[in-house]
Amino acid sequence: MATLRIEKDESIHVLHPNQIVAFQGKSEQREDSLMKLPSMYRKKRLIQSRVYGPAQLMLGLPEGYSMSVVPIGDEDDLLYEFRHVLFYTGGVSFTSHLQNVKNTLITQDLVKMQFKGPGTVGLLTAGPLYQMALDPKQPLYVDIHCLIAYPRNAVLRLCVYGNTLASQHMNYHWEMTGQGHVLLQPCKPDRKLDEHMKNDSLLRRIAREVLPFGGIFIK
Repeated sequence: MATLRIEKDESIHVLHPNQIVAFQGKSEQREDSLMKLPSMYRKKRLIQSRVYGPAQLMLGLPEGYSMSVVPIGDEDDLLYEFRHVLFYTGGVSFTSHLQNVKNTLITQDLVKMQFKGPGTVGLLTAGPLYQMALDPKQPLYVDIHCLIAYPRNAVLRLCVYGNTLASQHMNYHWEMTGQGHVLLQPCKPDRKLDEHMKNDSLLRRIAREVLPFGGIFIK
């Protein structure tokens, strides 16, 4: 659970209304509306909620996910993965930036969002949110499934790295250089890792990896 307290003359836009578990306030302080078409596409949802203060919300977080609140300033230049945005406060505006076709196919995300404040944005991430600095010359390699936000003027290139074996067994990464910092989630869905973490015998794990169709027949 995450608790949000909204003061008088404040409001928040909740982009995942189904996560509102409890609400304390007057009925008319919640207004649901249809999302604009671009937001419907990006969030794969039809409805968003606006809640006016004074009120209190409790938001349910999916298992394994965390909520982080990020301050947004007038000069904020980070581009966000819109699907991670749980809410933003009144006073925050956003503009959209289209990715090129190649990056869209790789990331399955057509649009990045740039927010302008003052205000805050609530992010839903797999694990706590972390920040890492960029360097103008030394590249930072980030798994594309772990990158939440990056500076608008950062230089990005899709790549893999390491020796031949390493590059053949990794997801695509962003090779990034520039000024500022990036926001990362430390976890990502990984079915194979879940299987390895289970208390299986060594023989059973080897058989699943080595035998043809072992992952199907050996449970």
